[in-house]
Amino acid sequence: MKELILAYQGEMALKGLNRATFESVLLKTMRRRLAAAGEFRVYKAQSTMYAEPLDDGADMDLAFENVSKIFGIASLARAAVCEKDMRSIGDTAVEYLRDTLRAARTFKVSAKRSDKSFALNSMELARELGAVLLAAYPHLKVDVHHPDVNVMVEIRDFAAYVHGGKRPGAGGLPVSTSGKAFLMLSGGIDSPVAGYMMARRGLSLQCAHFASPPYTSERARMKVLQLARELAPWTGNLNVYVVPYTAAQEYLRDHVPADLFTVLMRRSMLRITAMLAKRDDAKAIVTGESLAQVASQTLMALACTDSAQELPVLRPCIGMDKTQITEIARHIGTFETSIQPYEDCCTIFTPPHPKTKPTLAEVEAAEAGAPQLAALEQEAFEKAECVKIIL
Repeated sequence: MKELILAYQGEMALKGLNRATFESVLLKTMRRRLAAAGEFRVYKAQSTMYAEPLDDGADMDLAFENVSKIFGIASLARAAVCEKDMRSIGDTAVEYLRDTLRAARTFKVSAKRSDKSFALNSMELARELGAVLLAAYPHLKVDVHHPDVNVMVEIRDFAAYVHGGKRPGAGGLPVSTSGKAFLMLSGGIDSPVAGYMMARRGLSLQCAHFASPPYTSERARMKVLQLARELAPWTGNLNVYVVPYTAAQEYLRDHVPADLFTVLMRRSMLRITAMLAKRDDAKAIVTGESLAQVASQTLMALACTDSAQELPVLRPCIGMDKTQITEIARHIGTFETSIQPYEDCCTIFTPPHPKTKPTLAEVEAAEAGAPQLAALEQEAFEKAECVKIIL
């Protein structure tokens, strides 16, 4: 029995004259992600993407899992392909959904007739197929409101497709259709979630991670690279720039007021990230900051941080609490790695009483008293090591 994957567009279908560009990117992404599962023919028709295996050795489970993580797909289904006649549709549904229907108690049939030349309309088709399934599985009962299984049949241009209902896809827009940004990736829970959320809006991401050996260990560095590997199935391939930040961080510790250390460190990190972003032609910086979560994330502190450089700073977690962020981290598979107890350079030298309402004037005055900071930032930028995370 021939089987394929149907991937349905969401908001992409509402795009205007540039819709073809979005669809082209989505098709290319699907081809790349499916390569690990075998050889597939990927094509589009009627706002739906088709992934058709070209050999019997294709791993459909892996293919379906990989496609489910592609942004731009609102929902998807594994479907059996058959001829556009009632006998073939009935036989295919009975056989293809055998295990599913045997385990169910209730079902309903939904039909979609895109090919209007088909003899039955959608209501008639659903009624006819429902009768076939009741005859084949007499233990079943019809429940049109809350069925255990929603059997779907779609009559399209090329064939009829039978499946057991759609699964939610990743949603959003295809990665790279909204441009490129740099994610400040720490070892915590928030920044991977921020990266996921902005990739979902079509951003292609590169990452900057700040390491301060010997205060941060090799295990902490490996933890962050593991987080990048866990993000990559959603975001696509990632370049992680590991920035050696020890010298700049020690200099700040020794030359700025302790209560301003954290906000000055964040400004410094933003400037270095902006250097990396401009070199790679990225147009924004993404962080995992959440309003008032810590002292450096108050409204006044964030305003001081943003003024350190010119690129827009995107904070998708800004209005979320830790519970909401954690739920997304669990969904995308980064939570268990994020909570591993390895050092993060953002917590090194943290003062006991950081200032929560700094002013830009006092922050800039403190930086003026640390004249070598710019040279240390330039050195950190130049020594950043690029680690490629390839799917």
